[in-house]
Amino acid sequence: MGFSTVITTLLLATGFLGFSSAVPTYQNSSDTGSQASSWWFAQIEREGKAVYAPEGYKVFRNVKDFGAVGDGITDDSDAINAAMGHGDGGVRCYLNCDSRTSTPAIAYFPPGTYLVSKPLIPLYYTHMVGDIVSPPTLKASANFTGIAVIDANPYDNFGNNAWTNQNNFFRQVRNFVIDLTAQPFTTGTGIHWQVAQATSLQNMIFNMRTDGGTANAQQGVFIENGSGGFLTDLTFNGGKYGMFIGSQQFTARSLTFNDCDTAIFLNWDWLWTFHGLAINRCRVGINMANGGSSGAQTVGSMLLLDSEVANTQIGILTAHDPASTWTNGSLILDNVDMSSTPIAIQNDITEATILAGNARIASWAQGRTSTGTGPSQAIQGSIPDIQRPASLVDSEGRFVTRSKPQYAEYLASAFLRAKDNGCAGDGVTDDTAAIQALFNSATPDQIVYFDHGAYIITDTIQVPKNIKIVGEIWPLLLASGDANFKDQNNPKPMFRVGEPGDVGNVEMIDLMIETKGPQPGAILMEWNIAGTKPGDAGLWDVHFRIGGTVGTDLQLDKCAKTPEVETEPNPECLGAWMLTHLTEQSSGYFENVWWWVSDHELDIQGWGQINIYNGRGVLIESTKGAWFWGTASEHSVLYNYQFNRAKDVFLGHIQTETAYMQGNPDALVPFTVNAAYNDPDFAAYCAAHSIQADRCPRTWGLRAIDSTDILLYGAGMYSFFDNYAQECVGLNNCQDHMTSLEGETSVQFFGVSTKAAVSMITIDGEPAALDSENRNSFCATLITFAV
Repeated sequence: MGFSTVITTLLLATGFLGFSSAVPTYQNSSDTGSQASSWWFAQIEREGKAVYAPEGYKVFRNVKDFGAVGDGITDDSDAINAAMGHGDGGVRCYLNCDSRTSTPAIAYFPPGTYLVSKPLIPLYYTHMVGDIVSPPTLKASANFTGIAVIDANPYDNFGNNAWTNQNNFFRQVRNFVIDLTAQPFTTGTGIHWQVAQATSLQNMIFNMRTDGGTANAQQGVFIENGSGGFLTDLTFNGGKYGMFIGSQQFTARSLTFNDCDTAIFLNWDWLWTFHGLAINRCRVGINMANGGSSGAQTVGSMLLLDSEVANTQIGILTAHDPASTWTNGSLILDNVDMSSTPIAIQNDITEATILAGNARIASWAQGRTSTGTGPSQAIQGSIPDIQRPASLVDSEGRFVTRSKPQYAEYLASAFLRAKDNGCAGDGVTDDTAAIQALFNSATPDQIVYFDHGAYIITDTIQVPKNIKIVGEIWPLLLASGDANFKDQNNPKPMFRVGEPGDVGNVEMIDLMIETKGPQPGAILMEWNIAGTKPGDAGLWDVHFRIGGTVGTDLQLDKCAKTPEVETEPNPECLGAWMLTHLTEQSSGYFENVWWWVSDHELDIQGWGQINIYNGRGVLIESTKGAWFWGTASEHSVLYNYQFNRAKDVFLGHIQTETAYMQGNPDALVPFTVNAAYNDPDFAAYCAAHSIQADRCPRTWGLRAIDSTDILLYGAGMYSFFDNYAQECVGLNNCQDHMTSLEGETSVQFFGVSTKAAVSMITIDGEPAALDSENRNSFCATLITFAV
């Protein structure tokens, strides 16, 4: 989630883009199109049930069952929108509905070419999934009218979105070709992707016109604001812009741009991390110069890693002025090959060459830099080569990446379905024993499949090594019961992944992990496994969500915020003890994972703010290599990310937010300090290191104790409230400290942005980087910080 009152550049859409009133109805047929693929996703038996939806509600929808033809001739717009909007009694979340988790939907597209003349609108909590064996094409007709082929957040005629942009969660679009070539070159957008956390685009190709010269206005991805998000494995051919984008924060990797005028127009951001870009034959690689120089440049920071810009006139356009006191336009290049691009970086205002091209750029930075001693310094130039631990890189020296497995080579017969193996998934039945038996029975060549549902777990489940686990649109796995997860003095894991010392493969994909009611002694996941090789053990699109949704019993009706009265934590509104613990001998790969303690209600109308008290976010003690791509950890009481004697950890963009209610009460309650896990002791710390009278005991965004070789590329760590009041946001003093480095700790931080913490980074209790010295467009930003 992001700051609700920030105003960003808005490019208004053309008219309201709603569903047609004359739409096909569900046929419940065995259309041969659904049998056209051998992919397991098309063939597996579907018993998933949304247990909090009306009886008969369908989670899985094949668009051909709603009348879509996919022949490239028939207009399939209404049929596809009917598939995504289908629900008895209009229960899917659209108009006058800011969010709803009880009615998820998968819209599956068999192979084919689907002609569309109006936007396809995936409603809240929708997965649009094309066939991976033969990805379908969504082709805009010559007379297409609307903002984009796919519109993830429609505007009405007054400029109002269907959903609040920074709360537009829980969406996926994957495995499609989007074709704009039949449209006039003066118009056309592939996808309007105005989204927030727990969202992703994966494995997509955008084909656009290459003619028209400067009149070509086509673009693949359009993002005007939001609070995302994750993009991966996208290819853009032609067009004016591959992507025209702006958001609070985002992660994008493995993107290819061919023959675009400008590959990426970065309109604004607080931070954006790019990895693995391949930009070919474009006029401009990345334009981040919007707004002009000094404090007007709208891009806060950008990080570009392990990328290539080839046969392109200008690699990067910027308007950053190193003489300015503002840090807008902060930039890192790390291992970027511009051997065939003559100008690597150009000043968009003066047209002066800042960095010549025709070379590989090892490490280069612009912005402000600090080593923790004295004020930060302006920099615009080469920096010492960034040293990467060998355990974190592949054979070519690039940071390890691995896209979410989709198991294209597997047939449905390889899957062990939970509901076919004794699990009820009804939100009532205790499924602990059945899930354990299911895991124990799985062989390495099989895949455990959780049909959508709500699975109650009342004791620790041992996840063995060499297992694959996939969920159907985030089945709910809930820590529950009145015994095993109640004692915060004796915390206990719900999922124990591997035994200490285990080496092997674990893949967990598309799962939602929660608590049912207060479980203040639950460690939701203890991660012991180390991958056989980098990336073998990991989580992809697995989210930890505490409270705020139906079925959790931690909702607005009992946990509403109470800023107007002195507040003691409500025992009925406690979450978990810790969300995830990476133990010493582990390694792990975590991509697009959101550890979120709900700050507001998602299901009860009104969607008001709530007080949920969750002890700790992510504790990382791993020493064998860990990778975090596009992760966020928000609103825990003590810390969001903590590194304790950790070693060799890569973080490619993290986002944190301080618990909103803090100040009433503060971080001293309700969780007691547990020295065995090296918890922060705010009582002792703040007695010695307070800056203001009463704003020291607040959630640590990041805390590192005796940890080495922690590499962080992009961090947005925000404090938006003091007891829900926001006067402190403009004054940048909602809390004293945001990041704590303690003991024998060595870090390399790049693109660190904080909001409303007086001290951005603190070393052994002493401020080492101040907000006031590093002001950016909204945050304070350091482009490099190393100790």
